[in-house]
Amino acid sequence: MRTKRSTILVTGAAGFLGFHLCRRLLDDGHPVIGLDDMSTGVQAHVDELESHPDFRFVRHDVREPAHMLALENIGQIFNLACPASPVAYQAQPIKTLETSVLGVRNMLQLAMARGARMVHTSTSEVYGDPQVHPQPETYWGNVDMNGPRACYDEGKRCAETMIYDYRRVHRVDCRVVRIFNTYGPGMREDDGRVVSTFVVEALKGSDITIQGDGSHTRSMCYVDDMVDGLVRMMAVTPPPDGPVNLGNPREISVREFAMMVLAATGSDSRVVFTPEAIDDPRQRRPDISRAGRVLGWTPKTPLEDGLARTIDYFRGRMADRAPRDVAPGAGRTAEAAG
Repeated sequence: MRTKRSTILVTGAAGFLGFHLCRRLLDDGHPVIGLDDMSTGVQAHVDELESHPDFRFVRHDVREPAHMLALENIGQIFNLACPASPVAYQAQPIKTLETSVLGVRNMLQLAMARGARMVHTSTSEVYGDPQVHPQPETYWGNVDMNGPRACYDEGKRCAETMIYDYRRVHRVDCRVVRIFNTYGPGMREDDGRVVSTFVVEALKGSDITIQGDGSHTRSMCYVDDMVDGLVRMMAVTPPPDGPVNLGNPREISVREFAMMVLAATGSDSRVVFTPEAIDDPRQRRPDISRAGRVLGWTPKTPLEDGLARTIDYFRGRMADRAPRDVAPGAGRTAEAAG
């Protein structure tokens, strides 16, 4: 007798990373339930995923228990629910904090009830403005707990604490990844992250705006590589004892990246500098040696290649919205018909 396949639950499924993860899981033959409250999710992502027969979408806020899933045959949970864009998470800071803390508690309760394995997406922001470089998982961070970014940083730190307490007390199989800057097709144009912001500004011919003097560094990982790391983290046995960094260790200054975007788009946009954002980390580079040892994972996509694909995506989006030429007489015919 053939046993029924267990379902994979992905929270934050309508977001950038959640969308790509759901597509990968469906391509791999898994039934998937995608959960999202659509506060920052993209409806087009949901529409595309719902075209697959093995996908079901549930609109729900993870701050509330997911009672509607209590009887589902859920074997794995990827908990991605939380806005990752500074613009989005600072717009509703209390909700951001509650999403990280209450949301992870509710998913841990569901995992415990269903005997499911869970991967939780934490963030490089737990390291704050780091005084250790590059950042290994053993570094405890330098975070301003009262600053405008704290709702995200401290929410994710608290979520990690809860996860490891559930592991110790309830033996829940939950793994933590700390995600560094991720980019690629499917990003929102208005999410405020450096890749989408610079690319959209360059394609529009607008000024490319850099907060600060551009010496801040970032390490950017292409979305397909990140998804591969998440899938590997779910599959590995036994679970790692602690969190695992996932990111691309290639470090680049914001100013240098702006120049790369200008060259790749052929834009004549100017680069302008604005006041530095509060608590913006000056350095960001992951130590991924643990990911290599535990998961056999390393990113494969060069920044130049991933950026080219991302530019093509945004260029296509902007072309789709551009007004189309109207054939001569078409407007007059429509008026006469009306």
